[in-house]
Amino acid sequence: MFLPTTKEEIEGLGWKGLDIILVTGDSYIDSPYVGVAVIGKILLDSGYKVGVIGQPETSSDVDIRRLGEPRLFWGVTGGCIDSMVANRTATGRRRNRDDYTPGGVNNRRPDRAAIAYTNLIKRYYKKDTRPIVLGGIEASLRRTAHYDFWTDTIRRSILFDTKADYLLYGMAERSAVELAGCIKDGKDPRSVRGLCYISKDIPDGCLELPSFQESAQDKDAFTRSFHTVYNNNDPATAVALAQRQDTRYLIQNPPAPYLSQKELDRVYGLGYERDAHPYHRKDGEVKVLETIRFSISSHRGCYGECSFCAIAVHEGRRVRSRSKASILAEAKEMTRHPLFKGRINDVGGPSANMYGTGCERMEKQGCCPKKSCISPQVCPRLNFGHAEQLSLLKALRGVDGVQKVVVASGLRHDLVLADKNEGERYLKELVLHHVSGQMKIAPEHSEASVLRQMGKPNCDQNALIKFKELFYKFTKEAGLSQFLTYYLMAAHPGCGEDDMARLRSFALKELGRLPEQVQVFTPTPSTYSTLSYWTGCDPFTGKPCFVEKSARGREAQKSILTGPCIKKEKKEAFDPKRLLKNSKFVQALKSSHCNNKDAMGTQPDARRRGSDE
Repeated sequence: MFLPTTKEEIEGLGWKGLDIILVTGDSYIDSPYVGVAVIGKILLDSGYKVGVIGQPETSSDVDIRRLGEPRLFWGVTGGCIDSMVANRTATGRRRNRDDYTPGGVNNRRPDRAAIAYTNLIKRYYKKDTRPIVLGGIEASLRRTAHYDFWTDTIRRSILFDTKADYLLYGMAERSAVELAGCIKDGKDPRSVRGLCYISKDIPDGCLELPSFQESAQDKDAFTRSFHTVYNNNDPATAVALAQRQDTRYLIQNPPAPYLSQKELDRVYGLGYERDAHPYHRKDGEVKVLETIRFSISSHRGCYGECSFCAIAVHEGRRVRSRSKASILAEAKEMTRHPLFKGRINDVGGPSANMYGTGCERMEKQGCCPKKSCISPQVCPRLNFGHAEQLSLLKALRGVDGVQKVVVASGLRHDLVLADKNEGERYLKELVLHHVSGQMKIAPEHSEASVLRQMGKPNCDQNALIKFKELFYKFTKEAGLSQFLTYYLMAAHPGCGEDDMARLRSFALKELGRLPEQVQVFTPTPSTYSTLSYWTGCDPFTGKPCFVEKSARGREAQKSILTGPCIKKEKKEAFDPKRLLKNSKFVQALKSSHCNNKDAMGTQPDARRRGSDE
């Protein structure tokens, strides 16, 4: 069933009112890929009456008063994507499209949506309305003092900027249910793990961070604060944190324990409609459903720790996988959907081939604080094989009504090559059965110095070439017409125009093609790359690194890779500096630039941007 979003639906359920109302920057999409739907369904399953208001009009009370006032609390989120990322390109332009809005026109989600919706509630309800609780990625990544790219400043915790009562960070299913129970029973919720709140004093046992004021004025202090927050994301080892914001303190409780496999299976078995609510669907199709309607999330978390990605902060470094039985049950349920045509669009997670992997030490003692699991090389203690996913994919192919199972999530190609037992068999199996025209991988760059800044393995260039050769070898043997597509990034801290020219040379010589789309690095809150962008330093060595901050320079880096070829430019290697000095090439780039209305190209999908998911 859909959660109610109109008075008529509430009455139809025989409810006298709602315990909790969730307000979101997306249209209400009932899918296990959408946070509001997941939190709403888990609260409903726990006995609470829950309603949803999607994309409320902020200039009147017509939407926010639609369901009345909740008995327990308001839940507010900017949506599946940080609203500033959803609305603005990396160079500040307003995006025309929003894949989470009916009809696709970007005219419903306000900038800084969590602030806008909290103000909306306070404007039209009495000041002592029920508590307002922030959640979702926008709140989670902005919970402490953070760098904001769009104002180029350090901002306070979003809990202070919104004047909300509480903030739940991370995936929050467990925290949301515990918070609801505390409010229902009249208990103080400030002991709930995964919760942030405002306090006049620092409770016992808190580790104090440099204050907002100190962080805003001193980049070294901000760096120290960032390290401490990052290193206190693991539920097994984290402690409570405190940070002075004005005369008061933000208190961050330790993260909630991760859901067990049984609990994770429960979340995904709550019965989702896999559609936009009819209230929104009448206004047009919601494009994101083309991707997520018939996709399956097999696991959460990522131990890859790419510096530009916030998954480790929001979902966690530890990979938690669903059982095969749960995933097969979801696939069988999917086949009964009236729109299902036999194709599962994706089976994966932040990185598709981390399903069923992990580390025994990590499970018992938490993540290693000073060691990455796979960079610069795979840790010998990590169980990263592909046997579990091979078994899962074979079983999915055997489900009645399923004709094709696609693995569309990005792969860690370095993990495929590192798996000496099953890696090549896994890739061959994907080529034969689970690729739909193209396979996505994310090398991001070719240059070792840039890869180090990105937190990617230093051997990525050689690994990429070998992976490419294996992919096309298996494709040719199978007589198929398939190709690799590469996620590449421009203007990351540590990357200059010479690096982009060498990447262009590498793409032409080794990959045999220039990519059609390249992402310009966007400094989003709570990533190490954003820390480097703000400070101009490597966050681990303190040494200065080049950062391209001008919009013109950032666009120019992208255009070096996506710009037109010239006659003298062949697939063989060339001198990058000579390329940048070539007047015909530069002139062609400028001409291409002037004719390009959106320097970011088409809007990347939600998981690519987040991953800020």
